[in-house]
Amino acid sequence: MGRSSLVQVARDVFVGAGTAVNWVLVREGSDLTLIDGGYPGDVAAVEASIRELGRDPRDVRAILVTHAHVDHLGAVNPFHARYGTPVYLHPVEVAHARREYLEQLTPRELLPRLWRPRVLPWAVRVLRAGAARDVAAPHAEPFSVGGALDLPGSPVPVATPGHTSGHTAYHFPAAGAVATGDVLITGHAVSRTRGPQLIAPWFDHGDRGEIRAGLAALEDLDAEVVLPGHGPVHHGRVGEAVRRACSAS
Repeated sequence: MGRSSLVQVARDVFVGAGTAVNWVLVREGSDLTLIDGGYPGDVAAVEASIRELGRDPRDVRAILVTHAHVDHLGAVNPFHARYGTPVYLHPVEVAHARREYLEQLTPRELLPRLWRPRVLPWAVRVLRAGAARDVAAPHAEPFSVGGALDLPGSPVPVATPGHTSGHTAYHFPAAGAVATGDVLITGHAVSRTRGPQLIAPWFDHGDRGEIRAGLAALEDLDAEVVLPGHGPVHHGRVGEAVRRACSAS
C-alpha cells in the first residue's frame, strides 16, 4: 500500500488512514512528529503521507506510540532502520513494545469470534496487512514523564491505561487536539456504530472500570479535535466525547 489519504484537521495537524487504522502527523516548521505507524503493510502509505506534506521521512524527529499493538507499530522498525528515527512510549509500555510481555489479541483468541458480524472481513483484511506478524521494537525508549515533550508540536503525554497497561494519549494544546489511540475511538470495522465509543470489549486488556478511569484523564483537556486510532476525526469537546463513549458502552 503506497497510497495515503491525508487530511488536515487543525493547524499543522494531519491524520492519515491505513488499513482500518489511523496515524497522526504534527508539523512544526520543517520537522514532524508521527503518532503511531499503522500495520506493517501500511509503511509505504505512512511514507507517502509524509511526502504529501512536502517533507521527507527523515524529517520525522520521533515516533510517539499510543500503545504497542501491531496496528500501531508498523512503521516503527522500518523508520528506525532506514532513517534512525527514535520511538518513544510510556515507560510502562516500553516492555510491551519490546515484547517482554504481550497484551494483544492473538489469532487463537480471535478464532471463536469470527462468527460475529463484520469480524471475518476485517480479520482477512488486517491479516493481509501483517496483523499476525511478531512485531517487536527492541530499540523502543521511554519518554520523560511530566510536561510537554521537546518534539514538534510540543506533545503532552496523558496516561490512559486500560486498553493496555501503558496506553497513552497525546495532547497538542496549541492545536486544541488530542490523539487518543484506542482508549477513545469513533468507529471500527467491527462496530455497528459511529461516533465516540469504547473499542469492542474483547480488544481490551483492562476491565471497563479501569478503562473509564483512564478516560477521566481526558475529560478536562482543552481540546476540540479528537484524533482516534480508529474511526473519523471528531470535532467537539473531548470531555463530551468521553461522556458519550462511556454512556454508550
